[in-house]
Order: sequence, then C-alpha cells, then structure tokens
Amino acid sequence: MKERIAITIGDPAGVGAEVVLKALADHDIAALADWIVIGDQEPLQAAGTLMDIDPADVGCDYLPTGQLTGMGAIEFGQLRAGYGAAAVEYVRRATLMCLNGEAAAMVTAPLNKEAVTLGGTHFTGHTEYIAELCHATESRMLLASDRVSTIHVTTHVPLEQACHVTIERVLRTIELGSEALRLMLRRTPRIGVMGLNPHAGEHGLFGTQEHDVIEPAIAEAIARGLDCTGPLPPDTAYVRALRGEFDLIVAQYHDQGHIPMKLIDFEQTVNVSLGIPIIRTSVDHGTAFDIAGKNAADARNMKAAMRLAVRMAEGRRALASTGEAV
Repeated sequence: MKERIAITIGDPAGVGAEVVLKALADHDIAALADWIVIGDQEPLQAAGTLMDIDPADVGCDYLPTGQLTGMGAIEFGQLRAGYGAAAVEYVRRATLMCLNGEAAAMVTAPLNKEAVTLGGTHFTGHTEYIAELCHATESRMLLASDRVSTIHVTTHVPLEQACHVTIERVLRTIELGSEALRLMLRRTPRIGVMGLNPHAGEHGLFGTQEHDVIEPAIAEAIARGLDCTGPLPPDTAYVRALRGEFDLIVAQYHDQGHIPMKLIDFEQTVNVSLGIPIIRTSVDHGTAFDIAGKNAADARNMKAAMRLAVRMAEGRRALASTGEAV
C-alpha cells in the first residue's frame, strides 16, 4: 500500500514549483507514493511552461488554495507579500492534512522568510512554524544524508543564546535524533555528541558546558539504552562519522552542524523536522531567486526529500505494526 504524501511548492517566485514538477516527472519518484501537491495553478503552470512539462501529466493530485487569484502572472525572483502569504498557507494546509490523517507525511519546497513576514506571519522557519501548528514545544532540526545525519540542540537563535545549553535540552535532542534514525535505518543508531567549545572544552580550560551539561546528558541517554558517545571535539567528530563510527552527530548549534553537512553532501542532504507528531522533510536549499524562472534548478535535493519522507512513513507504519512506540 502506497503512502499518501503532501508536497508544498514554496514561494511562487522561487524554484519550488520547478523542482517539484521535475521530481514528479521522474517515473521512479512518482511511483513511490500517492502524491498530492499543495499549491496554486499559476506558479505550477508557469514553471511547467518553462520546462515543457504539463502539470496534468505528472503522477499526482493537486490542491490549490486560491491565494494567488487576481495577482496576475508570476514574477519569478521577486519578493512579494502575496507570494509569502501563499507559501505559508501551503504549509498550513499540508500540516493539517498530516494532523488529520489525510497524509502520512509532508515534503516542503523552500519559501522566503522575508516574504512570509511581509505577508503578515511572524516566521523564523518551517520547523518552528509547523511545531506551533502542532502545539509542539520540543521541535528540532535534523539534516539527513546517506553518509551521516546531524541533529541540532539549537538552530535559529543568536550564538550567545545557543551557549546557554541545559542537560534537559541536550538529552531530548539525543532522544529525538535516535527516534528519527530508527525510522530511517530500522535499527538503533550510533550517536556521537559534539562538545560546544574548542576541543570539547579541554577539561575545563576552554569552557565548562561539557562537564556541567553535555556529559550528564550523555550519561542519562546511555542509561536509557541509547548508543551514545561524547562529548566529541567538534573538529574531528565528522571525520570519525565518515569513517563509519557514527550514524548521527549531535551538533550544539546551527553552524556547527550545517557547515559540515553542506560540505559533505549538499545535493542529497534533507532537512527533517523532529519533535512534532508528523513527518516533515524538506529540501536543504533556498528559493534561489537568482535562477528562478530559468529552468536551471536541480531537483536532486527534492527527490531525496521525497524518498526520505516515504522511507520514514513506511518505517513508522512498520514499527506501529509491531506495537512499538513511534
């Protein structure tokens, strides 16, 4: 039985509609699930015309919202409040479908935070917005690839704030990462937890967060049965992971995880929201206004996000059938 999965097209002026249609034009991708694309016909038709792909010919259903009615032809690459409002409405509709059981997962194309804000919605990121809709208070961002995955203790906060870590937050991050990797790997993942400071604090010479916070969190994770190691010096953690020692790295803040992940596998790394009751994956790139409307966008990242959404939805169903918590 195929999973039903929703896809949002992101900002109408960006590359979202283009990469969605390119991905669905791949018959192998189209056959993986029953796809429903949430987005208005104007950007889909405009993108399809550029690529000579008729949206009616790809293997999916469509759910338009009417947000763009009366706005005229799509202006690719332009910042518009109306486009931001439409993009966030697509996300809202997909989230509600997942919460209501109408979809097993959702995949999101990129939107523009500034456009969404101009459209009247306070917005710091997909993960935070979806968590709010789900009434979830413990959301996290996971970057997943076949080589190694990374979960972040903090993401879109000032670096100074990220330094104020707590045992509870680090522990919950480890747990959420372990749960997600179980869905992907169908086994207990091997987790490496990075320190916050250079050389993981060098026994207190460069900071005390490792001793005071991160080590106790790791000890409790191990006591709960998780395969967890650390605190690891951040400058060697990914070397060890790429040599096969870890499936998952816990990063303490945004750039500590994002920079190496985008260097390791930019095209295939998928953004996953954790700590929410639904499955959400996303491309790990932006709206690319500079190339929007030029038929120049690469759909490999969207395909990876779609494949991972299917894998996680199937993994959740498989675990549920055994009576395990998911």
